[in-house]
Amino acid sequence: MALRPASRMLRRLLRSGARGCSSGAPVTQPRPGEPARPAREGLSMRLQFLQEHAAPFSAFLTDSFGRQHSYLRISLTEKCNLRCRYCMPEEGVSLTPKADLLTTEEILTLARLFVKEGVDKIRLTGGEPLIRPDVVDIVARLHQLEGLRTIGVTTNGINLARLLPQLQQAGLNAVNISLDTLVPTKFEFIVRRKGFHKVMEGIHKAIELGYRPVKVNCVVMRGLNEDELLDFVALTEGLPLDVRFIEYMPFDGNKWNFKKMVSYKEMLDTIQQQWPGLQKLPEEDSSTAKAFKIPGFQGQVSFITSMSEHFCGTCNRLRITADGNLKVCLFGNSEVSLRDHLRAGASEEELLRIIGAAVGRKKRQHAGMFNIAQMKNRPMILIGEILMLQDSPPAAQRTFSWDPLRVQNLRAKERPSVPMATLWKRLNDPMALPLSQQCLGSGSPQRHYSSYPEPNTHSKCLSTGPQVPAVPSSPGPTSNQLTHVDSQGRAAMVDVGGKPVTERVAVASAVVLLGPVAFELVRQNQLKKGDALAVAQLAGVQAAKLTSQLIPLCHHVALSHVQVQLELDSTRHAVLIQARCRARGPTGVEMEALTSAAVAALTVYDMCKAVSRDIVVAEVKLISKTGGQRGDFQRA
Repeated sequence: MALRPASRMLRRLLRSGARGCSSGAPVTQPRPGEPARPAREGLSMRLQFLQEHAAPFSAFLTDSFGRQHSYLRISLTEKCNLRCRYCMPEEGVSLTPKADLLTTEEILTLARLFVKEGVDKIRLTGGEPLIRPDVVDIVARLHQLEGLRTIGVTTNGINLARLLPQLQQAGLNAVNISLDTLVPTKFEFIVRRKGFHKVMEGIHKAIELGYRPVKVNCVVMRGLNEDELLDFVALTEGLPLDVRFIEYMPFDGNKWNFKKMVSYKEMLDTIQQQWPGLQKLPEEDSSTAKAFKIPGFQGQVSFITSMSEHFCGTCNRLRITADGNLKVCLFGNSEVSLRDHLRAGASEEELLRIIGAAVGRKKRQHAGMFNIAQMKNRPMILIGEILMLQDSPPAAQRTFSWDPLRVQNLRAKERPSVPMATLWKRLNDPMALPLSQQCLGSGSPQRHYSSYPEPNTHSKCLSTGPQVPAVPSSPGPTSNQLTHVDSQGRAAMVDVGGKPVTERVAVASAVVLLGPVAFELVRQNQLKKGDALAVAQLAGVQAAKLTSQLIPLCHHVALSHVQVQLELDSTRHAVLIQARCRARGPTGVEMEALTSAAVAALTVYDMCKAVSRDIVVAEVKLISKTGGQRGDFQRA
């Protein structure tokens, strides 16, 4: 007869004679007045802990610091249907041979063992878990495990709308969707594939099927998507989403850099400037997220602060990779192969001892962001976790098949004219005519790119229309002194601490005179380097966000919106560029707009220089500026 697991006998003994614990919550710190106990590895320390606290939980899943691991993440595959620049190293990854991956039965055997020992939540990850053919069957069989309360999945969302009804029926009750941008063009840059509309359909399907909340994971990285924070938060006004902003973390091959990380405090400050009433929500035991809610909004926002404020002290997570290795810490490089022991015929008790030894070696906390960056660890794609961002993408896809007006106009200060939920339900509508056709007629081959197309665009595409307040064409009052030098003529940054915080908007423009040959190649999108307009558009957006790093005495401005538009002028063989920036703060954004227009123009030059060196960048100028102390400006 098979021997009963040691942990079950231990629980029975503890119930008979030890002091009870009514809450059942993990005890992670000594009680007040108690001396701290030294950390000792091995089962004896965990037995001592259980005897002292009578926690009805497996000794094998309780580490030497008292953390009880009730949450297991299982990677179903190393493969993915996207090719994210930030998830895979630049040189790619070597996938494990199929024979060395866990089979379905091995996955279920390990899951059954962990659940028997106290795991009550399993999350399926990848790679992309929803490309595994038997994922629905795996969920259904996991759902039969007694004691398992939650089955979740973390997905890129591409296959979610198609599979979610079956997955829900099988027993899936939690969904996390990775989405790092609301801009379709940027999405295609990042993942090297189309599919933005499919992700949005997946989120919509999860809401439709009653998942509450639908968690949206957004890794925030400076220079790529930190300008979209307010747009993501705005989604929670009319939708039951938990938008989770994740600090950029170092993994093997993702070229992590501290300067790219946007900290929780910085993100929180940006959001609170727009919504001062943001309220902190109570944190659950062992939660990784700091949750907040804006009064009146359906959803909430959360922050995963792995780098700036780690939560190692309450960590209750274990991970099994697709090739069967147990990782007790996401950032640790120590792994033990459960697959090898399973295939060697190890008994349940032997597996438990191996698991218990690994859990017992788990450290008090991870090594810290700078040390982690130097450690050897798996690339993200081979661990099975949320997606992580790498460098800004260098190239673009040209054709976009989904109308960006659905999401991109959810901006902080400009509330949509229709309720958010109604707007969301229109995601599946056919795409409207491209902006260039709205401007020039359906028969025109003219091309036009805009980072944030406006719903009411009229025939003059570069005109900002009603977005720029009408102001006198004459310049406002100016100073007769230079503000960026001190009394001795030395460079000095202006102190804006005493200036009022107002809404600031600036528009700038530039022209690139290409000549007939280069112009025709751009118009036909036949440049060898790729799509000049799309690349220049993203370059302009990124340049606006990096202005303070390029112009020495500029203040850093938390931009709430950047718009870059490019239009071809066949009469001049030119590209017309317009950049519009908006922020709420004590200093203007004209430098951001000018930098955006200038860098977009230089990018067009760079894309075309192999064809012609007779290219002229001209007319970089400020068109309008509003919100400053010296009054508004509108160029005549």
